[in-house]
Amino acid sequence: MTQQNANRRRRRQAGITLIEMLVVMTIIALFATLVAPQLLNQGDKARVTKAKADIAGLKTALTMYKLDTGVFPTTEQGLKALETAPAGVKNWSGPYLQEVLVSDPWGNPYDYRFPGQRGNEPDIMSYGADGQPGGEDLNADIVSWKSN
Repeated sequence: MTQQNANRRRRRQAGITLIEMLVVMTIIALFATLVAPQLLNQGDKARVTKAKADIAGLKTALTMYKLDTGVFPTTEQGLKALETAPAGVKNWSGPYLQEVLVSDPWGNPYDYRFPGQRGNEPDIMSYGADGQPGGEDLNADIVSWKSN
């Protein structure tokens, strides 16, 4: 009889009680509530950093283009001039980019203008998460003439 009692006791102790499950689920829910927003915010910061790095790379490629051809691509030629030679451009030695930068980290095309509004340098812009000029925080514009 004592063997049967010992077996029953072991079976009861081997399982997980409903209260233990609820405690674990509560801890997981609290963890997700506190940590998940922080992790999502890191992804947004990474997109901003990537856009800044892309713009710096485009500026370097545009400088190389100008050294070869003597001028920056026009607004009409756009950033495509870094990938394929525009008609009538002499001494083009591209492509000037190792990878094609089709769009910013939010999937919107980079805006390129030359001549730019700030002198004889081209303007390169990403309009941030909303894809619209202006905005704050994640929707703020990322521009080539600001280094921050």
